[in-house]
Amino acid sequence: MGLFGSSSDAPPKATREEMRDAKLPLAYRDSCANLLIPLNRCRSETYYLPWKCEDERHSYEKCQYEEFKRRVAKMNELKESRPGARTN
Repeated sequence: MGLFGSSSDAPPKATREEMRDAKLPLAYRDSCANLLIPLNRCRSETYYLPWKCEDERHSYEKCQYEEFKRRVAKMNELKESRPGARTN
């Protein structure tokens, strides 16, 4: 899987209805919401015991990191394409 590619075994994106039904705050309704929904469900079922939902948390945090890297790469690409852009 490349920087901008998607994996064929990735879970499908959460729909607006699924995010609404899971009562996700608007700030968390991003491309990783499909992983946050089961994480929050696991957390509530296990009374937020940190060792109970490690797999779900790891998957969600990895998704957030990959999304961050995509945004940074896109911002760098936009900065480089702008005429008269300064480099630091």
